[in-house]
Amino acid sequence: MYSDPIADLLTRIRNAQAVHKPFVVLPYSKHKEAIANVLYKEGWVASVEKIQSPKNPKRRGHKKSERVFDMLKIGIKYENSRPKIESIRRVSKPGQRIYVSKDKLPFVLSGIGFAVISTSQGVMSSHEARKKGLGGEVVCEVY
Repeated sequence: MYSDPIADLLTRIRNAQAVHKPFVVLPYSKHKEAIANVLYKEGWVASVEKIQSPKNPKRRGHKKSERVFDMLKIGIKYENSRPKIESIRRVSKPGQRIYVSKDKLPFVLSGIGFAVISTSQGVMSSHEARKKGLGGEVVCEVY
């Protein structure tokens, strides 16, 4: 298991874009889904879908092969064969959390990009948090 699942999510998106994959599939969690939904709502990814992992046909007769796990499928968005996301960077890390008040919400690339903020009312973009007057943990920056 990864020590930082959010960094893993962002790295998988970057890697999928680098090799022009249409989508990326990763282990599911509610927090990852919330972050992916913010990216979808802001128009930076093509789709977000919760799916079931396929059963492994090579492991017949084993009870472990019957386990089905939830997975998160994120469609990568391209414009003119270039990835829509130019940069996606983790800000708050497990070793150093970064919290901001509503007055200090980051402007990413002068408002072209946005930050994903985890607030008391859920995960949202910095634009939405600014409108609602909320601060919180800065999860990542996207542009």
